[in-house]
Amino acid sequence: MITLRTLPLGVALVLAAVAAASAQPPIGKVHRIGLLEHTALAQNTADVEALQDALRRMGYVEGQNLVIDYRSADGQPERYPELAADLVRSNVDVIMTRGAPAALAASKATSTIQIVMTSIGEPISAGVVALGLALMLRADVLIV
Repeated sequence: MITLRTLPLGVALVLAAVAAASAQPPIGKVHRIGLLEHTALAQNTADVEALQDALRRMGYVEGQNLVIDYRSADGQPERYPELAADLVRSNVDVIMTRGAPAALAASKATSTIQIVMTSIGEPISAGVVALGLALMLRADVLIV
């Protein structure tokens, strides 16, 4: 199973696509990553800091050319659709999700924003694979 600690690879791939594969982040561009999570930020600090560190090594620094917009369902998966829609309204460049319910909500909320889906232990029974196959026709969906 993939954890948030392994997300930097997925973020790197998505940001590379967003930045048109440039070696350095575009000057003046502020990238917005929406994180759609199950747990509150206070309980997920180590994972978010690991993500920030990996992005910093690639030249993406929060407060300079990066904004991480964290949304937590606080253990209430029925909140995912509302939170995913909120990330779409905030005009993020990419949405990163953890788990099938968050991934499904993000996929239903947008057809234009790139999505990185992680920690989907059983994608077939969760219904993500069928959705993922359909979405793979879109060039902006990455399942890691």
